[in-house]
Amino acid sequence: MSVVDSNHSILIVTASEQLRNIVKRSLRGFLTIDERKSASMARRCILERTYDLIVIDTPLSDEIGDGLALDIAEKSNSSVLLITPRELYDELTESLTDHGIMVVAKPFPTGSLDKSIRYLTSLQNRIHALEKRNLTTMEKMEELRIVSKAKVLLVEKKNMTEDEAHRYIGKMAMDNGVSRRRAAEELIDRWSPT
Repeated sequence: MSVVDSNHSILIVTASEQLRNIVKRSLRGFLTIDERKSASMARRCILERTYDLIVIDTPLSDEIGDGLALDIAEKSNSSVLLITPRELYDELTESLTDHGIMVVAKPFPTGSLDKSIRYLTSLQNRIHALEKRNLTTMEKMEELRIVSKAKVLLVEKKNMTEDEAHRYIGKMAMDNGVSRRRAAEELIDRWSPT
């Protein structure tokens, strides 16, 4: 999946209308673009929804912005891009890079903001793919647990072998046009003590 084809959400935290417009020009394929002018407003916004990318332009009206960036990095899977004046760049890069926060100095060279956003969006694509794979694995493990429980009940209640119980659940699922998990759940509901 290319970065421009993905639908991501972004939060831009800046008091500067000029920087807000520059950042927005670098965005392609973002489903949601929210804007806040202070760290406190951004924190409230983050409590209400999740974002794939959060761009913070320092300094903010109520704090520098590095504390906000650290909070986000520690408490979410959002990618964070911190834009800072050149005189703070080295200090903030040193303290934030190990937390997975990308720091860019302003004024930035042509194209560097766009490349940073593309990089972080690509990273989010990978995170989403891993989350999806993890969810699929968890669903399969849950199905195995339920089917195993149904097999145990068939062995106990119907004196079947494990192979017979396995085939019985498969046949029941096929006959009723349901998944093996659903067939196992029906057996558990029928024979499990309440």
